[in-house]
Amino acid sequence: MFRPRVQFLDPAIISQILEEAFEILENPGVIFQWQPALELLADFGADVNFETLNARLPRALAERALQTAPREFFLYDAAGKPTVRYGGDAIQFDPGSSALWMYDSVTHEYRAPTTRDFVRYARLADSLNAFDALATAFIPADVPGEMGDLYRLYLCLRCSDKPVVTGAFAVETMSVMRELLRATRGDDAALQRKPRAVFDVCPTPPLQWSDNTSANIIEGARHFIPMEFVAVPLAGAAAPITLIGSLTQHIAENLSGIVLHQCAQPGAPVVFGGAPSIFDMRMGVTPLGALESSMLSCAAAQIAKHLQLPTHGYLGLSDTKLPDMQAGWETGMSALLGALAGVNMMSGAGLLDSAAAFSVEKMIADAEIIAMARKTVEGIGPVGAGSFALDALRAVGPGGTFLDSAQTFERFRLDQIQHSPIVDRVTRRTWLAQGQKDTIARARAQREKMERELPPRAMDEHVARALDEIVTRAARALGMEQLPPLA
Repeated sequence: MFRPRVQFLDPAIISQILEEAFEILENPGVIFQWQPALELLADFGADVNFETLNARLPRALAERALQTAPREFFLYDAAGKPTVRYGGDAIQFDPGSSALWMYDSVTHEYRAPTTRDFVRYARLADSLNAFDALATAFIPADVPGEMGDLYRLYLCLRCSDKPVVTGAFAVETMSVMRELLRATRGDDAALQRKPRAVFDVCPTPPLQWSDNTSANIIEGARHFIPMEFVAVPLAGAAAPITLIGSLTQHIAENLSGIVLHQCAQPGAPVVFGGAPSIFDMRMGVTPLGALESSMLSCAAAQIAKHLQLPTHGYLGLSDTKLPDMQAGWETGMSALLGALAGVNMMSGAGLLDSAAAFSVEKMIADAEIIAMARKTVEGIGPVGAGSFALDALRAVGPGGTFLDSAQTFERFRLDQIQHSPIVDRVTRRTWLAQGQKDTIARARAQREKMERELPPRAMDEHVARALDEIVTRAARALGMEQLPPLA
């Protein structure tokens, strides 16, 4: 079947972009703020200045890293089934990550999230087929901030069987998060064979890796934990103002992370990703939902595919403060563009305010957008042997109806998206009788219905106990004697 595609770059200029990116790695080079990272790079031939923390990475070293980086890998669910494919043109979606606030659809106000909010979110996202993986979507404020990263992973593992897109805030918590993941598999070897999570790591633009991110890249690589680079060049502020210039920096930053990663462990799984954005000169903000930001993500994915690397992008989110019309067009356009570009994992559903806030209702509504993006990528093509319409029209005849035909009954669920009641296609009379609800009100009603119908969470009690013990130990070290209840 023909697959519709979108490309933002003339293939003829990709070689020039890569050429410049390789030259950037050599001069001016890249800052790595963690001493062991500099020592590792020096051992592999980088020209390192330990006073300025700058490493000049030879092109040959970058090309060798590209050769050893895997072309694809899988994430597995709790039962060990391959669920997410990073590679090729596979497309998958997860909700956005690391929001600081929850949007309340009743009061239209922001508030600090709690464990109860996260459990509700995770259980709902687990039940929605639109999402291939969960994300550590927001940071509960009812536990110490120092354990926010490991606690979010813990809640995902306790509330869902899906793979997880996560990330560590500190070097100290990375090992605890590995322990949590190991508890779901039994041992390190089993976790390496069937990874449950991918870890986001973000360079600081332009061309810098902090001590935390450098250390986490090395630790993740050496334990074969998949790592996902989330470069965030800001065109006009922390990257060149031109989209092509900002994109070239984005490529260089990803390549620098891949070099460090593959020096630490050749063949460890890695993702070429990011959340590139323009810097809005009028407002002084970074609009992740801007069309230009989506174009940058898709162009970066095009180059990553040229290099035969797995891809990621922040797509399907909005800069607006409420789930309104702007949220709809930004989410819909970016999710559709990402799907047509074949981005392997798209993070962003549920996010508002340039990823600062999370809305469960928006996430549920975004599932409808994701269904449309997937349908678009399927394209229009033959459905089997025989004619397209000739036989059917001969059977029905001019002036006939297809409502009672066998093909209609057999195919309507396959050829047409079966939207939830969030999508308004009723008559105006029915809409008036149902209370004149707008999209977010329908999403709230759908959320309440889903919550009533969620089956009880079933989980291996030995795994659950092991996870509880690991996180309780971490909480007590920070002065918290008891974890918040999950129910």
